[in-house]
Amino acid sequence: MKTVLVTGASSGMGKATARKLLAEGYAVYAVARRVDLMQDLAELGAVVEAVDVTDEQDLVRLVKRITDERGGVDVLVNNAGFGLYGAVEDISLDEARYQFEVNLFGLARLTQLVLPGMRERRSGKIVNMSSMGGKIYTPLGAWYHATKHALEGWSDCLRLELAPMGIDVIVIEPGLIDTGFADVVSGPLLARSGSGAYATMAEQVADGTRKNYASGATPPSVIAEVIAKAITARRPRTRYVAGKYARMLLSTRKWLGDRIYDRSIMSRL
Repeated sequence: MKTVLVTGASSGMGKATARKLLAEGYAVYAVARRVDLMQDLAELGAVVEAVDVTDEQDLVRLVKRITDERGGVDVLVNNAGFGLYGAVEDISLDEARYQFEVNLFGLARLTQLVLPGMRERRSGKIVNMSSMGGKIYTPLGAWYHATKHALEGWSDCLRLELAPMGIDVIVIEPGLIDTGFADVVSGPLLARSGSGAYATMAEQVADGTRKNYASGATPPSVIAEVIAKAITARRPRTRYVAGKYARMLLSTRKWLGDRIYDRSIMSRL
């Protein structure tokens, strides 16, 4: 039985992935900051633990526990993350640094800690939860998009480094997923930029975000299915795209160029 570690498992795509992989027969360690939100996973057989991905001691303790109990991590699903939205001018650099700590550096440190075991076994899979936002961009999302763009490049380099050792690196690029993202983003966005020079844009972005999600975001279970498929593939794809708007927006940016993409995005405000 292979051992999977899923971060950010208290809700959304992380919880759906943990549920799916438990059903598929994996030994699942599900971690997030709040254990109380993972009791349903514990009842299904997951090992749950309170972990902050920005805390070095938490990460070291977690990997040691899994190594002692299971011999190491076979599949790492780096799902923990959040979206920081607001005008660049309005967001403090301390907030921006924390966005990178959660979305990139915490993920990177956990990956470093599980790699020695994977190298020794010459097998393993690392699944990095990016976003369609790792290839495209939206107004007032500069720091969030910066972390996801960085994750894309970091994952590509890591894939090349680990390929000779039998370890796969897989990037997931979801579109609009029904995770409560709209509400989580809109409130803080308006708090930061809802008055002053960017007020009109902030109102438009918050309203548009809510409407886009309300019109039918993709269930998190779809992403869980994609991850389950990817980690069982003999030769997984380097990237998997799924979810509302993802393919459309990625294609618009790729094939029509920045100016047309810019107009398309701004026309939706």
